[in-house]
Amino acid sequence: MVERLTPLELMTKLVSFPTVSRSTNLPLIDWVAGYLASHGIEHHIWVDPDQPEKAGLFAQVGPNVEGGVVLSGHTDVVPVDGQDWSSDPYVVVERDGKYFGRGCVDMKGFDALALWALVEGHYASLKRPLQLAYTFDEEIGCTGAPPLILEMQKHLPQAESVIVGEPSMLKAVTGHKGGSALATHVVGHEVHSSLMHTGVSAVMQAARLIDWANQRNSENRAKTPGDMAALFTPPWTTVHVGMVSGGTAHNITAGDCNFWMDFRVVPGEALTDWEAAYEAEVRRVEAEMQAVHPEARIEIRKTFSVPALVPEEGGAAEALVRSLTGDNGSHVVSYGTEAGHFQTAGYSAVVCGPGDIAQAHQADEFITVAQFEAGHQLMRDLLERLAA
Repeated sequence: MVERLTPLELMTKLVSFPTVSRSTNLPLIDWVAGYLASHGIEHHIWVDPDQPEKAGLFAQVGPNVEGGVVLSGHTDVVPVDGQDWSSDPYVVVERDGKYFGRGCVDMKGFDALALWALVEGHYASLKRPLQLAYTFDEEIGCTGAPPLILEMQKHLPQAESVIVGEPSMLKAVTGHKGGSALATHVVGHEVHSSLMHTGVSAVMQAARLIDWANQRNSENRAKTPGDMAALFTPPWTTVHVGMVSGGTAHNITAGDCNFWMDFRVVPGEALTDWEAAYEAEVRRVEAEMQAVHPEARIEIRKTFSVPALVPEEGGAAEALVRSLTGDNGSHVVSYGTEAGHFQTAGYSAVVCGPGDIAQAHQADEFITVAQFEAGHQLMRDLLERLAA
């Protein structure tokens, strides 16, 4: 008889793969593919042609019709470098009513529950299909989701609802901000700082762009937020620079400066409008640089873009999760998730998963046993719903 692993056994196995975003996730994907194949479940693996060491996986059980449910989770985790762990981060350890391990809450706990549900659904008499989606590179900008969704839509019937299992304490999160980052490279002209008027300092010109972000934040904070923006904390679009590098010496005008301009945009405002406003400021500053030295320039490159999750009027995914959990509260978050990509692709989407986001990315990351078991019950109830 083919072995049907428990959710805890599945989480333990998934956590054992050190799928940090900078590394491959293929061993995990291959193991999941083998486990599904052992149960006779057809699955599809999509390998990123630009990163052949990365892949996503999707599968379906139940009738091959539209109107099903997707359980979606990412397979990558953040690094443990420099963190003080009490135990091996890639070995699930239970103590004090908690399961510790990298990814237990973000989000291999949900991944394990979703995989368990898919296998159990294979042996049930489902009236509507259950689909599984495992993505990659979520932690570095949700870049693995869009191509995987596109591939899913080529092979699987369109599902009615998507549950993205980011940790939400099993609450129905119906909205989140959109996000993007523009890598910015300022190229100056080096001269001795005593003659700085003949050179172009990349660092000092970068400072002008960073101050542009400060000014936009002040303006946004001073505005009266609209109804949609008022749901969020903070209730405005934020513009942020987290790291800056550049320069050669204190007495040389800097030849280079690099930083990322990061946007967290409230639903109702367009990421493209904010990106265009920044590019206009970049070109204004660049023109002044080139008036001093024609080879000075500013290069910008979009590193990622995550669309906002907009609360849906009468959304199927929200209704499903509320009926399963009994949660009737209003919940939105300021970080981005892959739910925005699913919604953009035409799915009704909601964020709902076990555990507390406050534990994500921390040393001694954990999910409580109670939350994991509550997530297990949610999957049981979902299977009953799909079989009804």
